[in-house]
Amino acid sequence: MGFFLFLFLSLLSLASSASRDHHKTFIVRVQNDAKPSIFTTHKHWYESSLASVLSPSTPAQVLHVYDTVFHGFSAKLSPTDALNLQTLPHILAVIPEQVRRLHTTRSPHFLGLQTTDSAGLLKESDFGSDLVIGVLDTGIWPERQSFNDRDLGPVPSKWKGQCVTTKDFGPGSCNKKLIGARFFCSGYEASNGKMNETFEFRSPRDTDGHGTHTASIAAGRYVFPASTLGYAKGVAAGMAPKARLAAYKVCWTAGCFDSDILAAFDAAVADGVDVISLSVGGVVVPYHLDAIAIGAFSAADQGVFVSASAGNGGPGGLTVTNVAPWVATIGAGTIDRDFPADVKLGNGKVVPGVSVYNGLGLSPGRMYPLVYGRTGGGDGYSSSLCLEGSLDPKFVKGKMVVCDRGINSRAAKGEVVKKAGGIGMILANSVFDGEGLVADCHVLPATAVGASNGDEIRGYIDSASKSKSTATATILFKGTRLGVRPAPVVASFSARGPNPETPEILKPDVIAPGLNILAAWPDKVGPSGVSSDSRNIEFNILSGTSMACPHVSGLAALLKVAHPEWSPAAIKSALMTTAYTVDNRGETMLDESNGNTSTVLDFGSGHVHPTKAMDPGLVYDITTMDYIDFLCNSNYTINNIRVLTRKNVDCSGAKRAGHVGNLNYPSLSAVFQQYGRRNMSTHFIRRVTNVGDPNSIYKVTIQPPSGTVVTVKPEQLVFRRVGQKLNFLVRVQTMAVKLSPGGTSMKTGSIVWSDGKHEVTSPLTVTMQQPI
Repeated sequence: MGFFLFLFLSLLSLASSASRDHHKTFIVRVQNDAKPSIFTTHKHWYESSLASVLSPSTPAQVLHVYDTVFHGFSAKLSPTDALNLQTLPHILAVIPEQVRRLHTTRSPHFLGLQTTDSAGLLKESDFGSDLVIGVLDTGIWPERQSFNDRDLGPVPSKWKGQCVTTKDFGPGSCNKKLIGARFFCSGYEASNGKMNETFEFRSPRDTDGHGTHTASIAAGRYVFPASTLGYAKGVAAGMAPKARLAAYKVCWTAGCFDSDILAAFDAAVADGVDVISLSVGGVVVPYHLDAIAIGAFSAADQGVFVSASAGNGGPGGLTVTNVAPWVATIGAGTIDRDFPADVKLGNGKVVPGVSVYNGLGLSPGRMYPLVYGRTGGGDGYSSSLCLEGSLDPKFVKGKMVVCDRGINSRAAKGEVVKKAGGIGMILANSVFDGEGLVADCHVLPATAVGASNGDEIRGYIDSASKSKSTATATILFKGTRLGVRPAPVVASFSARGPNPETPEILKPDVIAPGLNILAAWPDKVGPSGVSSDSRNIEFNILSGTSMACPHVSGLAALLKVAHPEWSPAAIKSALMTTAYTVDNRGETMLDESNGNTSTVLDFGSGHVHPTKAMDPGLVYDITTMDYIDFLCNSNYTINNIRVLTRKNVDCSGAKRAGHVGNLNYPSLSAVFQQYGRRNMSTHFIRRVTNVGDPNSIYKVTIQPPSGTVVTVKPEQLVFRRVGQKLNFLVRVQTMAVKLSPGGTSMKTGSIVWSDGKHEVTSPLTVTMQQPI
């Protein structure tokens, strides 16, 4: 592939440059079962392989050995060493490590999961009792009540994992709820040197909060009362309250390193997890160079459902990450709860905002002088963003300060204002952020407002200055508001399609609650995340696709208990084909960033609907061979596919599967390159499995994308038994549209199969591209 040639040339260039001795971590794929008998262990063999290409003064140090989801090892090498290693006959690939980043209650109720429901998914699955969810994240704070093991049975007999104990993670840290805990830091330390244990625990213990939060969303026990600083009061519960948890710490202060992530995948699958939840991501690269895609492929091949966050790069297009078709890619939506904190201006206008703040500060009824950081002298750009040290205390003392969003964290801006003597902060979105708002636990009275309202506030300050009057404002904190309409709304930050690696596979797959989510939080980490915040809380409110992902991980565990015979692909199909796209007003979900109607590029198949997913009627199942045919038809080389799949493959039969879009995916995406053609057509072959009633007849309803003709044959599927599989063919015909070079046009529709009881919905997109 072109990318592989680029990678080779890049390594060659590095090897011949002055930076040839710069070492970084590489993941090395080794041929299966090629170990000579003279070596007692694979590690011994790998070290010997390294020694044969390294200079005598360089130690042959293996960081991780992989043998469950991947066959090989990781090591720190110079680009020259990597090129030399690639020449050994038993080495299939040398992959540069990527550093990933974290994609940083009422949601069970909002999703229709209530303990009083006698016939719903929680009842049917006994709350996920013996399923194990592996969470790859920043670790866990085991003492939280969300991880208590009251009334849980013994640890499942299939479990082979371990609870790694250290001086700060003692033997009692694990229990019948948290049944496994490990940490992986060799890749991190190879790139950053020995960790500073003053600030980080060399153990599974969480010093960030993100891992504790995501783990409790997936499988936290019922805890009452729960709240954050008095906000979101009520019962906190995860999606699968009785599911067992295993924490795999792979993220550290400098990020999450591929070699460590792959080691965690390897351990989790060998340990016996049923679901892997991963709320991290990075740059999209071809699947055979993507450690997450590699680990997830073998996990899925061994029956493990993998859920990953779509990323927080929205609302721009082509921002979605973790796009492999064997991964459930989860975007974020809102729930019907928010935390209003409005800005009252001196001219009488009230501007809506959101915040989680309950400390001392503002006097009721008092208006405070209002200034914009940029106008305070010095570097206007830095002060407009309220960066560290940018604000003049003489200018901001005792005043309300408007700070623009960007560069440093939202809460850190408040800390800067507070240090400079400001009384409060109004955090204004940029044009790129749009109108999407995130409530934060600020260290001073503060609220967040959308881009248009930020413009209005800055305009008011400007006009007051011109009229020689003083602009004033205060913040009206209104606590927790329930029953918000519309909901759900696609969160502004949620990453969007199309899929940058395979546009024929629609991503994200679904969205789930990800905005202002209450979940467990560790000690010694302030709720705002800034270093000066010494507040201790048991629960915190966070936002991100990081929070959406574990919702689906927990739901997948519930579905797997209810349907143990379902494959990971069948579980994902059930979640996708039963998802909804209509909000609580009965209208198509909105895009939070601009208030417009959202599209499949924003929400994929829609928002998850757990109770319907339990009984989807039909599922689109996918086998490992289907995925291999997909990779063959995607023009991956035999060697690329071996690196990814651990299998000796033959692409000669892949053409029977047709084209890339014929992967048996629950959504359909047709991509046409116009090349001067006027009439274009393609077809999809799909295979559905009956998981509903034995004798059932499904009839198709087609909503074609505008400007297309869509036919489905046959128009009726007659099933005689559960488990029966039937095929159908979808033909899409369209005509060229006028586009400028490099331009794109996308239209959407749907195909729905119904037997009168179930509705099995697949979004259909048609994309026209004009080559440059």
